[in-house]
Amino acid sequence: MAIRTIEVRERVMARNDELAAQVRDRLSAHGVTALNLVSSPGAGKTTLLERTLATVGEELDIAVITGDVQTQNDAERLAAHTSRIVSAVVTGGACHLDALQVLTALDAIDLDRTQLLFIENVGNLVCPANWDLGEREKIVLFAVTEGEDKPLKYPAMFKRARHVVMTKTDLLAHVPFDIHVAMTNARRVNPELSFFEVSAVRAWGLPVWFNFLRHVAAAERVRA
Repeated sequence: MAIRTIEVRERVMARNDELAAQVRDRLSAHGVTALNLVSSPGAGKTTLLERTLATVGEELDIAVITGDVQTQNDAERLAAHTSRIVSAVVTGGACHLDALQVLTALDAIDLDRTQLLFIENVGNLVCPANWDLGEREKIVLFAVTEGEDKPLKYPAMFKRARHVVMTKTDLLAHVPFDIHVAMTNARRVNPELSFFEVSAVRAWGLPVWFNFLRHVAAAERVRA
C-alpha cells in the first residue's frame, strides 16, 4: 500500500510567513516599527510595558497588541496607561501568537498615528521562536529569578533575538543569580546580542530603555 505524507507544519509555517510579509509591508507603508516582546511567563513584559506607556507612550505614539492564553488581564492593565485601543488576542490555549492574529489586530489600530507597535507575545520561550509576526525584531525579557542557563536551554529564541532585557534586577541581592554568567551564556548562543538591565518596579535602567525606543522610532522615520 502506498503512503502519502502531508507536511502540514511546513504548509502552515509557509502561510504564516506570507501573512507576516503582509504585516511587515503594511507597517512599513505607515512608518511603524513593530517589536515582538517574548519571555518565559512572569518575566515582567506587562510591567515593563506599563512603565513604557506611562512615560513615553504618547511621545512615541505607541500601540500594543497583547497575547494571552485565556484572559484579557494584561490588556486591561495596559489600557489604564494609554488612551489608545490595546488589542487583546486570546489564543484559547495556543502557546504563541501568529501572523494572522497580528494582521487582524492591526485593523483596530490607527497606524497613521503610530510610531512603535509592541507585540506582547504569550509567555513561552519555545513556541514563539519560529513564528514571524512581521516584527522588526524580537526582544527577549530574561528575569533574574530564572536560571542563568536559560539561554542554553532555549537557544532558538536567543538566536533569533536582537536584544535582551534583564528584568527584576532589584531582586539580585535576594536570589542566587549571577547576571554576568547569564549574559555570557546568552552571548554563547548569539554573540550579537545587546543587553538592558532594568527594574520596572524601581524604575532602574529605564531611561536607557526609553532612549533605545526613541532611536528605533527615529530610525524608522528616516527609512520611511
